[in-house]
Amino acid sequence: MTRSLRWIGGLLAAVTLSTLGLTTPARAATVSVPLRTLIANLPVASEVRTGYSRDLFPHWIDADGDGCNTRYEVLIAEATTVPSVGSGCYLSGGRWYSYYDAAYWTNPADLDIDHMVALAEAWDSGARNWSTSRRQAFANDLGDVRSLVAVTDNVNQAKGDQDPATWLPAQERCRYAREWAAVKTRWRLSVDTAEKNALTSLGNSCTNVTVTVTHAF
Repeated sequence: MTRSLRWIGGLLAAVTLSTLGLTTPARAATVSVPLRTLIANLPVASEVRTGYSRDLFPHWIDADGDGCNTRYEVLIAEATTVPSVGSGCYLSGGRWYSYYDAAYWTNPADLDIDHMVALAEAWDSGARNWSTSRRQAFANDLGDVRSLVAVTDNVNQAKGDQDPATWLPAQERCRYAREWAAVKTRWRLSVDTAEKNALTSLGNSCTNVTVTVTHAF
């Protein structure tokens, strides 16, 4: 089908839906702004931990049914040396770089998959009001490479559920600030005052590069 025919087909579909009193599904909005603007645009709100449980964020799932769950999909995608994938998604021969501490690993067991914005932090920042399906989508977000990152296990455990006001990686802090702000923006999550101040201070010390983010839905 040519581009013009696709356009006409889309127009006719929209007209038909309008006639029926319906609307077309909204497309995911994309923002592309300098880092400091991205940070400045993050909404500030108090955090609420009441009712939180990791079980409210189902993970890791095998969304495409290929035998590899989200953890392994991230490991495969982020490998600096691509691993062989065996039965049960057993990975061998791969190599990985943990940017939080500039460490290389060849054993997948030495790596955790970090939720850039921890599940508890997401809950505090607005995910407590989401449906379970949206929380599952957040916890397994393969749609933006910044959402999930393979890092040294004990470094991830030291981070826990902290935000940038109380924890930053030893390496590549500007990258971390960009990715944190991007994930919060993608999922329309708020920040608390201390978090906003920490990000603002960090952003002011970083190159004010343009960051592009597509909202999840």
